[in-house]
Amino acid sequence: MSGEWTPWVGDLVHDRDAGRDGIVTDVRGGSVWVLRPELGPGTWTSERPERLELVTSRVEMRGRL
Repeated sequence: MSGEWTPWVGDLVHDRDAGRDGIVTDVRGGSVWVLRPELGPGTWTSERPERLELVTSRVEMRGRL
């Protein structure tokens, strides 16, 4: 993924594997992305950041709060 966008904490992404949108809440060890739904409880993980597509960046998300 060199030179490309890498998902990071606060980004709203679409997880193509899970088929849903989520906010990145943690990156563990640089290889496991923890996501939560924009609304509601629960979390899930992704070990494939190339399957996460940016919906709204963390900078833009600040304006939504």
